[in-house]
Amino acid sequence: MTDQAEPTEADEGRGAPLPPRPPRAGPLTPVAPLPPTPPLPAPRPLGEVRTWPRSYLHRLTSPLPGVRALARLAREGRLRPPVESLRQIPDLPFAPEPLPPIGPAQTALTWAGHASWVLRTGGLTVLTDPVWARRILGTPARVTPPGVRWEDLPPVDAVVISHNHYDHLDAPTLKRLPRATPLFVPAGLGGWFRARRFTRVTELDWWEAAELPGEGGPVRFDFVPAHHWSKRTLTDTCRSLWGGWVVTAPGGQRVYFAGDTGYGHWFREIGRRYPGIDLALLPIGAYEPRWMLRPVHTDPDEAVRAYQDLGARTLVPMHWSTFLLSAEPPLEPLHRVRAAFEATGRPREELWDLPVGGSRVLE
Repeated sequence: MTDQAEPTEADEGRGAPLPPRPPRAGPLTPVAPLPPTPPLPAPRPLGEVRTWPRSYLHRLTSPLPGVRALARLAREGRLRPPVESLRQIPDLPFAPEPLPPIGPAQTALTWAGHASWVLRTGGLTVLTDPVWARRILGTPARVTPPGVRWEDLPPVDAVVISHNHYDHLDAPTLKRLPRATPLFVPAGLGGWFRARRFTRVTELDWWEAAELPGEGGPVRFDFVPAHHWSKRTLTDTCRSLWGGWVVTAPGGQRVYFAGDTGYGHWFREIGRRYPGIDLALLPIGAYEPRWMLRPVHTDPDEAVRAYQDLGARTLVPMHWSTFLLSAEPPLEPLHRVRAAFEATGRPREELWDLPVGGSRVLE
């Protein structure tokens, strides 16, 4: 049985002008109060098979780079960090430790590296964009090992996927999962998983949600917009959607996983619809050169602005210190995010700049 998606609130932006971007908040710049919170949509049924548009090009917030941009990138030679900066690699923070014990009403994070987290909330263990592979297509090998050995993971109750780029959707890692693992994925990507015999795949559009039973009640998974794009082969540009996830535990603890994104207007809208975000997992790496990557990857200063726009309680940096995908020196994202956060005047304990393998429990 199929479900043809009807035009709903999830269709915001389809062929319509985008809302104006808010002014960027600088250090100590107060953020204007958000409008009233709209009601959350009812959860969609788990595992439903739906019919989706053939393309999501109309959801882009910036044009994709063309041949000239790629030629300039190759001409400038700014594909990887300067050779002399590679001496920083041994200093990248790597401190694996056992997963901390938690109670059913607590939420814990453990960084496995890049955008891969072990999120334990509502009694569930959730993996975000799991990549345990040593190498991904088109990039050098990872510079820090996975922060959690696969064999040390507790049983995985759910996986969320932000989009289909190889550093976020890793087939060899997903092959390790039981085929009955519940998967929450962007619209248009379900067929990829069903072709690999996964049986509990839930595809969602922006602003849609689904729930899984947890200890004390359901854990809610909301799919939210991002400033990014999708492509996995030569012929599937923007054929599936991209976005982030808001995971809400029965007790109300709320985690926002941004996936991969540039800076823009969506952060304030996410913060408006999902007030009280406790942890904002935001990317701070893979940002140089800015002329090329600004539309799709936040730099550390923009990640801090996004955290402010969201109204989140805690900033948790990610998407660095694992794969060297761009031209900034390996340690620069950490230094810059610490400086930008300090300039906001927020308490230092609200920045969880974890090492790969590090954990923290939300009290």
